Amino acid sequence: MTRRAEIAAGVRASFAAGLGMYPIGIAFGLLVAQSGLPLWVAPALSLTVFAGSLELLLVGMMAAGTPLAAIALTTLLVNGRHAFYAFSFPLGVIRGRIARTYSIYALIDEAYAITASRAGWSAPRLLAMQVAFQCYWVGGGLTGLLVSTLLPGVIHGLEFSLSALFVTLTLDAVRTRAGLPSLLLGGLSFSVALVVAPGQALFVGLGGSVALLLARHVLTRPREEQPDA
Repeated sequence: MTRRAEIAAGVRASFAAGLGMYPIGIAFGLLVAQSGLPLWVAPALSLTVFAGSLELLLVGMMAAGTPLAAIALTTLLVNGRHAFYAFSFPLGVIRGRIARTYSIYALIDEAYAITASRAGWSAPRLLAMQVAFQCYWVGGGLTGLLVSTLLPGVIHGLEFSLSALFVTLTLDAVRTRAGLPSLLLGGLSFSVALVVAPGQALFVGLGGSVALLLARHVLTRPREEQPDA
């Protein structure tokens, strides 16, 4: 395929999740405006942080005047999962230093979910998909800021919009039986966290889920054949 065709294929691959990212970006922009923060916070976070779940958490923490140390710890716990994405993300197809740096920066949940369910990635296709995702998110945030100036009141429940997208991505990732154990382990971890630490269920659930997934990987990976003596 030509470079132009690969770029077009990457943009097409972004449509499924992108159609969900844009309205969530709108909700993010509205949330920033309704939280009393400066409007420039929305595009600033989207261009520097570019992590939807973390950005939504940061808005509430910034509005509440949360200490910087607590924000840093939250960032580590929420975005620590991205380190595990690198194990199977097709970063090796990208050769240029600048392009690879951007791809690492733009390795969001949606990009990982799409690459995990499809094969045959090239550098133009992968980068086009990631750039498209950021355009959806930044554009949605700016649209949300614009919409906030036209609304007469406050809209409640905007924080749940990201959860709806994660549900969609999860269902897309478990279309086959191979992905079902990971879903069950995640559900088990969060259920235990709700009982053991209801006030910190998110953090405990994430930690437990990572531990269970690592244990599953160790127990199910094929053993290397021993060389003949």
